[in-house]
Amino acid sequence: MATNHIAGILDHIDPQIRAILYHALEGAELSWQDGLQLCQANGIDFHAVCLVADEMRRRQVGEVVTYVVNRNINFTNVCIKHCTFCAFSREYREEEGYFLPEEEIVRRAQEAVDMGATEVCMQAGLPPKMNGSLYIDLTRAVKKAFPDLHIHAFSPEEVLYGSLRSGVSILDYVRELKNAGLDTLPGTSAEILDQEIRDIIAPGRISTKQWIEVITSAHSLGIPTTSTIMYGHIETPEHWVKHMNLLRDIQKETRGFTEFVPLSLIHQEAPMYQRKLVKGVREGATGVEVIKMHAIARLMLGPTFRNIQSSWVKEGPKLSQYLLTVGANDLGGTLINESISTSAGAQYGQLVPPKELRRLVRDVGRTPAERSTTYKLRTVFNGTDDKLSPLDMVENADEQFGSYRRLAASDQFRYVHPFERDKHETAH
Repeated sequence: MATNHIAGILDHIDPQIRAILYHALEGAELSWQDGLQLCQANGIDFHAVCLVADEMRRRQVGEVVTYVVNRNINFTNVCIKHCTFCAFSREYREEEGYFLPEEEIVRRAQEAVDMGATEVCMQAGLPPKMNGSLYIDLTRAVKKAFPDLHIHAFSPEEVLYGSLRSGVSILDYVRELKNAGLDTLPGTSAEILDQEIRDIIAPGRISTKQWIEVITSAHSLGIPTTSTIMYGHIETPEHWVKHMNLLRDIQKETRGFTEFVPLSLIHQEAPMYQRKLVKGVREGATGVEVIKMHAIARLMLGPTFRNIQSSWVKEGPKLSQYLLTVGANDLGGTLINESISTSAGAQYGQLVPPKELRRLVRDVGRTPAERSTTYKLRTVFNGTDDKLSPLDMVENADEQFGSYRRLAASDQFRYVHPFERDKHETAH
């Protein structure tokens, strides 16, 4: 049922939009066609969509807004793929290619633990001639060094590549990752789960069918995953809602998704935009589109997903804060290192410390809480005088933790192709 203040507003909006919103308020499931109709809302209809999304957020998850203390470790930018939206990857011949050795990855994980992180997120490019056991070996090394650290790692694209390089099925490869210590899998590489769009923006990328296979394999083995969408390029709102509908169908079957994370395209350095590789590509999503995406995600996915995340990396802290009022209930992580969006032109830095995340939450009248990767509450901050964490004391994240630009420019971890390495070793 609608509360009185919402009902008063709904009385003055388009009858079709009103019917859909009442449907949502009554707990009914919205079809993708309903979602598409909401995407067209403007003016007072748009504000009504946002108001109902906020109300459904309140009913589904309450007033607590969560975040996780984590660190990204993007261990190589060398990649065999040429996705037109990616400004992070480099070919192995390029001077800016790097590859972090296992000991450096473990060192960075140690640094994360020292800063109070409970999770490391490891994702990277797909280096040529990769040893199929690389991801398994990295997982085992980090888990051995830090048994209590949550390992959230390897996109579906990486899992597919690892399985191909190992000559085993996707299911068997994911099982090996789990045995090595993998805890959860990022639901990235999704972009838009429409093969026609994928073939334009990332030919040769993991297919929709393969993405679903990786995700459902992980879920079948008890490995939760996130889910994402990348929008603001050549897709339409119809692609948005059909993408959400597909994710919802998977969630009903597996219950394996922990959250939904909308990711708007950072266009500035993306090859598809900068080099005009894709006809008709837009300059990322508009502010209104970002708001609609989060609100409609709450209305379509909230009953099955519960957690809708706003990305401060993509949208900046201010817009991410506003998204908490239109359906989002999570601010993601501290990250410590952010390389992929930064390389594409994101302007918002690589670290938002816990104290600042809590301030953003309190400024919209909500209660901040630190969570685990799987959304178990670790600490709910009911007061205002919170104990500061080591991350709150960091004055210059680039200097203390390094940055993507410094890493790519440095010779310290320069990538060497296996053929070149073999020739060097043979010569000596």
